[in-house]
Formats: sequence, structure tokens, C-alpha cells
Amino acid sequence: MLSFLVFVLAVLLVGGVLFLVASLLLGRGETQPPAELDRSPVELPDDRAVTGSDVRGLAITVTARGYRMAEVDWLLGQLAQALDTRDAEIAGLRAELAARSQQETPTDPGIEPAGGGGARNA
Repeated sequence: MLSFLVFVLAVLLVGGVLFLVASLLLGRGETQPPAELDRSPVELPDDRAVTGSDVRGLAITVTARGYRMAEVDWLLGQLAQALDTRDAEIAGLRAELAARSQQETPTDPGIEPAGGGGARNA
């Protein structure tokens, strides 16, 4: 009976020592620091419009349960902002083009365009 008790104590002691060594070497189990909510390691260009190759070149950090939610949310916000900016610029250019084409074409059929040989005075 005494040998069984010594064996159990030895197994518990060896298990405890192995647990302590593993805890010291491996840390708390976190492989990455917590994500910063206002910044992401995923970068998009600031000096030009975002292109398809920029989006294809992104690499979001993979964790044990999927992707880091803060990075995905940040990335979706940046893409939405880029699309909104691009759409606003396109709408402005279309409005400018419509205004220019309206200025160039006369709306009154009795008015001839400039330089078209106006009415003669008799």
C-alpha cells in the first residue's frame, strides 16, 4: 500500500513540475496582443483610389476561431468609405458633364450656334 501511495505522489509531483515548466515556456496561451480598435495591420492606400489588386492583396490575420473581427470591421469600413468617395466623385463628374453638354447645345431652335453664319442684315 505504501508503494502505491509513493507512486501516486510521484506521478502528481512529476505532472505538477511538467505543468509549471509548460506554463512558463508557453505563457498564458495568447499568441497575439489584443487588437487595437482604431487601427488595423491591414493597410489600404491613402494617396490613391483603392483598386481590385489592393483588395486581393490583403491578408487578414487568422485566429483559432476565424478572422480577427476588429480587422474585418475596419477593412469593411475603409472599403465602404472608398466606394462612397468614388461614387460622389463620379456623380460630380457626371453632373459637370451634363451641365457642359447643356451649355453647348441650344434649346431654342431659332438660335444658331456661335460661328454658324448668323442672320444677314439687308
